[in-house]
Amino acid sequence: MSASEPTTIVSPREVQVGRRKFLRNAGALGLGVAASLSAGTALAESAQERAQEIEQSKDTVKEIFTAALIAEDLASTFYFNGLVGSVIQDDALAGPGGTATNVTPAGDFGNVQYIRAALAEEISHASLFRSLLGISDASKDPVQTFYFPSGSFDTLGPFLALLDALENAFIGAYMNAIQEFATMSSRLRILGFLEGNEQKYTAEQLDYFAKVAASIMGVECEHRVLGRDIGEMTPANNRLYESTDGINAVFNGPNSAVAALTPFLTPSTGPAYSLGFALANQSAVAATVAGAPPAF
Repeated sequence: MSASEPTTIVSPREVQVGRRKFLRNAGALGLGVAASLSAGTALAESAQERAQEIEQSKDTVKEIFTAALIAEDLASTFYFNGLVGSVIQDDALAGPGGTATNVTPAGDFGNVQYIRAALAEEISHASLFRSLLGISDASKDPVQTFYFPSGSFDTLGPFLALLDALENAFIGAYMNAIQEFATMSSRLRILGFLEGNEQKYTAEQLDYFAKVAASIMGVECEHRVLGRDIGEMTPANNRLYESTDGINAVFNGPNSAVAALTPFLTPSTGPAYSLGFALANQSAVAATVAGAPPAF
């Protein structure tokens, strides 16, 4: 976004989410719609589509940014602990006795670099959303502690399974964010106004938010495939199209991205991991990755 058009959003409200089953109903939402091809009959909208539109219509720009920040902080915490946990000594990563910055001859330098780069990328994404929300530093982010199942960072199998589950959820979240921003922009252009706090944005800004969400989603897709590559899954790029993973909105509703992330905000899931600790120590293990958000 150009310097002449800053976007300032008030600090996000405290996120209140219920405990729901993690990534329920995984898999893509059906893309087909019932249709009649008889003359003068419009395509019929399915009940599933109507339900999705209702949930999406509840999301505000601030809520979308807030959900994205929580997701990126979760991802930053996840990748940091993967780099410092005992899983890093797997042969597919740094090898026995190795570390994120000292890969042994028995390890795989390229695979370790994948994880190191992913950490840097998730931290960058979080910083962007933090700036859009007007949050001065990470210590003021809405979630400071994340919970992962026991053993998530001990061995390769559980770590890669969790990586795949998280990245699928992130992809689904950003796919929905793109659609929601596009819908807001279209309504603003057609109606000339939007309800509530959304009125502060122009259609061009909403278009830009969709572009940013798409650029981040592309990187999350890379993470999903590279995780599969580390696990020697063939083909690693195993989809014709990415999936919403059962997510039909970003912030609101039982099948939202926030609902999917809820287990990682819940102590009963497993051990606690600090976002602050991960960010304070990330420079020792993160790779240097170039790039910037797309132009406005």
